[in-house]
Amino acid sequence: MDLFAIVGLLFVLYYSIYIILPSFLDCDLLLAFKEKYGKPVSSLKGKTVWITGASSGIGEHLAYVLAKAGCKLILSARRVAELERVKKTCLEENKCLTDNDVEIYPMNVLDLNLHEKAFRDVTDKFGKLDILVSNAGRSQRAKWENIEIAVDKEMFDLNVFSVLSLSRLAVKYFLKVGGGQIVNTSSIAGFVPTPISPTYCATKHALHGYFKPLFMEHPDKLISVTMVCPGPVQTGFLEKSFTEKPGEEYGVSTDTAKTKVSAERCAALMGIAIANKLNEVWIATPPVLRITYLYYCFPNFARWLIKTLGLKYLQKLRDANAVKK
Repeated sequence: MDLFAIVGLLFVLYYSIYIILPSFLDCDLLLAFKEKYGKPVSSLKGKTVWITGASSGIGEHLAYVLAKAGCKLILSARRVAELERVKKTCLEENKCLTDNDVEIYPMNVLDLNLHEKAFRDVTDKFGKLDILVSNAGRSQRAKWENIEIAVDKEMFDLNVFSVLSLSRLAVKYFLKVGGGQIVNTSSIAGFVPTPISPTYCATKHALHGYFKPLFMEHPDKLISVTMVCPGPVQTGFLEKSFTEKPGEEYGVSTDTAKTKVSAERCAALMGIAIANKLNEVWIATPPVLRITYLYYCFPNFARWLIKTLGLKYLQKLRDANAVKK
């Protein structure tokens, strides 16, 4: 066997791993490896973590994961009653935590003028901040050509600019204290085109575009950025999704489906990603993960496959059985 044949065989074997193994996983290969052999979430014990969008869904369940690990938490969202519920559950998950170890800080992340005060309040509470988790955001269901420009602006304000505002405050703080971690809830839609959610895709693409240069600017300052990219997750996010019109909510709920990762499992994997300071992680069921790897490794073939599968299949894969309320 000559050199070119050996190189060709190695090439085929390398990419075969990336195509075959996702059929048995619910996350990317590196995250799966770190779950088994990397640092456990318990290694975060004693860290102070601020989570926005902590009143439901992924943010809520991440709070429980980090509470079990012994982290001190600041939980932010608009709904005070829901934050109180999450705090109560956090304290039940870890009896070693006291009432002072889990703080609720109600806020509307869209009010950028309050971010600096909020950041001061949070750091004053515990005397430090180790990890900022920007989880607040909303999805979208709308056809590209029908979306009013006001919706694009609203979504960028929530999904991008509110994240940037808090993150820049955090990075300046981390530069002063000698390091810290930024964690953003992005989406697989942040690099794989997703139909009927064009503005949502654009906002998640923007997050990757903004945060990837951060490491290049401060490679020696111990500031890490973790981009968490879930596929379909079993939460109530669809009901609150943007549509094509300002102020309108999609108002649809979905059945529990095998094509979706549970919020609990997503949060558990997110905890592993944070503990191991992974740069970017993908969390999705095998059908979605296979398409993601195909798009990543073989973009031309993936485009043909997506076109062949059709819009209805892709919507079913993402939303399962949607029921209009």
